[in-house]
Amino acid sequence: MKITQLRTFIVDGGSSNWVFVKVYTDEGLVGLGEGTIASKAQTVAAAILEHERYLVGKDPRQIERLWQAMYRYARWRGGPVLNSAISAIEIALWDILGQALGVPIYQLLGGACRDKVRMYAHLGGQSPEEIAERAVALVEAGYSALKMSPFVAHDGVVRSSQGIREGVARVRAVREAVGPDVDVLLDAHGQLTPVMALDVAERVHELKPFFLEEPTQPEDVDGLAWLSERTRVPLATGERLFTKYGFVPIVDRHLVNYIQPDIVHCGGILELKKIAAMAEAHSIDVAPHNPQSEISTMASIHLNACTPNAVILEHVHQNPPWRYDLFSGGYTVKDGFVDLPTRPGLGLELNEAEAAKHPYRPDLRPMWTWPDGAVADW
Repeated sequence: MKITQLRTFIVDGGSSNWVFVKVYTDEGLVGLGEGTIASKAQTVAAAILEHERYLVGKDPRQIERLWQAMYRYARWRGGPVLNSAISAIEIALWDILGQALGVPIYQLLGGACRDKVRMYAHLGGQSPEEIAERAVALVEAGYSALKMSPFVAHDGVVRSSQGIREGVARVRAVREAVGPDVDVLLDAHGQLTPVMALDVAERVHELKPFFLEEPTQPEDVDGLAWLSERTRVPLATGERLFTKYGFVPIVDRHLVNYIQPDIVHCGGILELKKIAAMAEAHSIDVAPHNPQSEISTMASIHLNACTPNAVILEHVHQNPPWRYDLFSGGYTVKDGFVDLPTRPGLGLELNEAEAAKHPYRPDLRPMWTWPDGAVADW
């Protein structure tokens, strides 16, 4: 079997553009992958296609060899764009291998270690009352874990004292609405300084969050260590770290309780499996980052299915609602869990006609500032 062609698709997913790839073979099997990065869709699509001249003529089943070549032969390694391009292709190669052998991907990685995969949903809304109402609705729909971003910046201006105070009020409203047995996950999104993160952690500790996600910037490992030494709230990070190498200082120093590699950024399915094994050896759990499309979600479901310390998975709930029309196959969330996939390979097929209805639309990330106009993190 040989690779014959790569094709990319950019689909406007509402808040950002999704980047998909199809890898074609001379035996008619086609693999599907994703390399979405918000506001960088065209750049990632170009990076994916840069690999075509190397991959054409190669055996798609030699996944480790092809990954090593894509990562190392380029000499310039790392970063979100290059790693997301490799991740997209790698996921598609596993899809091809699973189809060729007639089994789901997780069966090729040691088989299932659990019967189903726990999912958590996102909370939206502005006021504490609105967010609490949304939380109750999701719990009634079967979810037992919900994630929210507690920090508030009015009109895109960061005022730390006000933002933290209002954010904690949101968290308190959700906790009071859903009770003590629903897990509430908090995403700081790298928006806080270490001192602000400690302030948030101290205020929400009594509300028993499942974790505080990305409380510091990924470049500042010592800042994360400073926070980790001072808080009793479980910490999580990793969505902006790449490959096993990026996770070494976090895992070796036990700086967090959960790592959050993203399967479409960190290097793909097998690379995330390796990262999870590093974490397992340090008694750290895995909660993959997954705010992208159903391709990312399905790939992550396969990963969680066969990874002992992958305990929960992010799930974008019905946003946009037509996202489910993009693919045949897939999964169904029931009582906050999904059953393990049964179809060969990834288990999805892209509806190209539906994708064409949502063409690329230029997008920008939110642009926050401090009161004096200086750039703030988002």
